[in-house]
Amino acid sequence: MNISVLIVSMALMLLAAYVLGRGRSSQLAQGSKLQSLPYFYGMLTLLWSALPGIALFGLWLIFETSIIEYVIVQELPADVRDNSTSHLGLIINQVYNIAYSEKPPYVPDFMLSAANRLVALEDTSRWLRSVVVLSSMAIAAGIVWLIIRPKMNALERVERWFRLALFVCSSISVFATIGIIFSVLAESLRFFHAVPVHEFLFGLHWSPQSTYYSDDVASASFGAVPLFAGTLMIATIAMVIAVPTGIMAAIYLSEYAHSRVRATVKPLLEVLAGIPTVVYGFLAALTVAPLIRDLALKLGIDNWSVVSSESALAAGLVMGVMIIPFISSLSDDVINAVPRGLRDGSLALGATSSETVLRVVVPAALPGIIGGVMLAASRAIGETMIVVMAAGLAANLTLNPLDSVTTVTVQMVNLLVGDQEFDSPKTLAAFALGLMLFIVTLCLNYIALYVVRRYREQYD
Repeated sequence: MNISVLIVSMALMLLAAYVLGRGRSSQLAQGSKLQSLPYFYGMLTLLWSALPGIALFGLWLIFETSIIEYVIVQELPADVRDNSTSHLGLIINQVYNIAYSEKPPYVPDFMLSAANRLVALEDTSRWLRSVVVLSSMAIAAGIVWLIIRPKMNALERVERWFRLALFVCSSISVFATIGIIFSVLAESLRFFHAVPVHEFLFGLHWSPQSTYYSDDVASASFGAVPLFAGTLMIATIAMVIAVPTGIMAAIYLSEYAHSRVRATVKPLLEVLAGIPTVVYGFLAALTVAPLIRDLALKLGIDNWSVVSSESALAAGLVMGVMIIPFISSLSDDVINAVPRGLRDGSLALGATSSETVLRVVVPAALPGIIGGVMLAASRAIGETMIVVMAAGLAANLTLNPLDSVTTVTVQMVNLLVGDQEFDSPKTLAAFALGLMLFIVTLCLNYIALYVVRRYREQYD
């Protein structure tokens, strides 16, 4: 029984457990009063049936491959089994290829027997897994069915299960964050053992590809200041475009626009958030960047400044258009959530509509607006595709928005593309850049939370 059939069988088993538990409680209700509704007895039976089934199913999937490969290795000839771990891994891969793809013209006898053994073990494992999982679910459901009593408080037990499930779900994000921090931090420390921290943070030359030489020895430079400067420049241009446009669009839609205009314009504005970033990249590379370059040449800017066909300005403009919906949609929802009484009170005191918006509505909605701006800033800092296609890969330290630059995320992708060794400074530099990006995002989130707490206390 394959995994999909087993999952369907488990779902049917859980449905049967619910029906049996509910039916058992309904049968007992004829003689005495139940402590809880029949629904909760059915849910209790379902939950107790799901626990062993899901646990065994997960453990089986985790350890199945390792156990089968261990058995295969132990049955190999002694001279083959004595090879190194990496060589044994290659042999196991060949065994899988022989078992599930076309067999090569010449196959050693021990590999052919190992492939046949592998197929047999996996078939046995699939059937044994199905029997064990479904049997455990049936046994658990039967036990709960037998111990159901009218005085059993099934409601409290089911709520305890759901509280535990909610706690586990909320803990996943915490543990995921901790895992990300430790994994990135560990690799970053390995990088900083090879490259000094001050050179990385304050160096003005980024060349991880070992492109220049010193005393006939290839060396690389890991000064990340050009990457930080390029990221800041493009994100700043994008925010200059997106923040006023998004906030003013939200104010218009929520305070001034007719309901029919709002019903039409807001969905069209939010469509921008659903366009793939590669489409924005094509727009920036094929339309906006050449247009900016041609306009700069006509104005004679090339006489005193660098004008590149790939520029930070093109990437920032297109990125600003892309993140407008993040600000406008969140700001619109927050502005609409401002109590109507604040508007009516301001208008009753003689304020105009514009004064009410600027002095009452916007300050009251400021925490949510700041949250939308910070979300858009994080989106701009983490964008990669538009920068690659419109701003280029050159790590130039410049203040000229018409010159080509690169960002932290683009270089992270560039460092990890292709077959790389994860013990060289070049590859480990991607983790150091990721750590810096994580710290910047954390600071932005802290600023947003500080603003929200401060102004929320004022208007609660």
